[in-house]
Amino acid sequence: MALTNVQKILFRAPQSARHITGRALQASLGPRPQKPAPFPYKEKDYTLLRSMFDKTTSRFDENSKLIVLEGPVGVGKTAVGHQLADLLGMHFMPDITMDAYYINDYGYDMRKLDPQLPVNCRSFDERNFLENPEHFNAASFQIIKYKLRYAHYIDAIAHLLNTGEGVIIERSPYSDFAFVEAMYKCKYMSKAAREMYYILYKHAMPDLLHPHLVVYLDAPVPRLLELVKERKLPHEVNSKAMNTKYLETMDSELKYKFLREISNRSEVLVYDWSEGGDAEVIVEDLERLDIDNYDENDPKIQDWSYSREQYWADVRMKYTNDKEELISNFNVPLVDAPELLIPGEECEILTHAWFKAEGNTHADGYDPKYHSFTEILFKNKSKKGWSPIS
Repeated sequence: MALTNVQKILFRAPQSARHITGRALQASLGPRPQKPAPFPYKEKDYTLLRSMFDKTTSRFDENSKLIVLEGPVGVGKTAVGHQLADLLGMHFMPDITMDAYYINDYGYDMRKLDPQLPVNCRSFDERNFLENPEHFNAASFQIIKYKLRYAHYIDAIAHLLNTGEGVIIERSPYSDFAFVEAMYKCKYMSKAAREMYYILYKHAMPDLLHPHLVVYLDAPVPRLLELVKERKLPHEVNSKAMNTKYLETMDSELKYKFLREISNRSEVLVYDWSEGGDAEVIVEDLERLDIDNYDENDPKIQDWSYSREQYWADVRMKYTNDKEELISNFNVPLVDAPELLIPGEECEILTHAWFKAEGNTHADGYDPKYHSFTEILFKNKSKKGWSPIS
């Protein structure tokens, strides 16, 4: 049965504001409308029943945007991200590290297991890569980083949809391939492993929403090498990976492939950050950005333009409830690259050690050592992740 005009109005989602305002400008505009409290998406699923009473767009304002902060290694993205988040009243998510992979929810660091594991099953993190980029585990390290960035990006979308708070995230899965190309050109990754990476990339990326904006901080490679020396971190200064060829390849991939491709779906702002800069200048540019005149079918807002509340609810349920299903896009057999495979007997040793470690003997959130019986009994959402040997 066709909807009446009244019903169409009730079920139609309001058009989202497409401009951005800093805190200073917000203060000059007077009191803001009261919004519903953030939905506790980390503890609860967003269900169809909840969607009937909890409207996604009711929390949105002009700053309900997803901004990706990109740029070469060491240019200062993290510091700028914190500054922008403070000036805009947004939530900042720094780039994910291997700590998220190795340290479980109860604080136990799986890298402590290394002495009891075969060499190829031992931990390999950012520091290891900088010190020994030609290691057998370098390729699998980068693919795990890609998985982590993918999961981190899903968290960013879920946060925006459930709280209405804008998100600034450092790096994204959209630019991760630049690391792979740099590794491949420097012979840190084999051709077979590179091909396997792009198979995963092809499977996983269509399920993500493009960011509203990309802010790119640029600096020439010689300046990046100077910044490395200025930081005086031994594993960076003496790194075999942080060389001119590696950084130039990454610079080329980010500028001439990533930025060109992402500009078809997102707004892009580029800044020369060779000598640093003022985050307030970026905020001023964001406020002046004219994105109100896009047609609703324009590719640059297509991922964030829905005409009905139920469409918003469907998207919100996907990124809130189905993180594990989204990460299953990585469940592709990587049988053509030896460095991505673990022999069966070694896999058995890794599995036994990993799931006997403190905090890993039970599913996340169900260990009686850390949770009361009542807490376990009434738990309605568990953490979504993946096995270390998947």
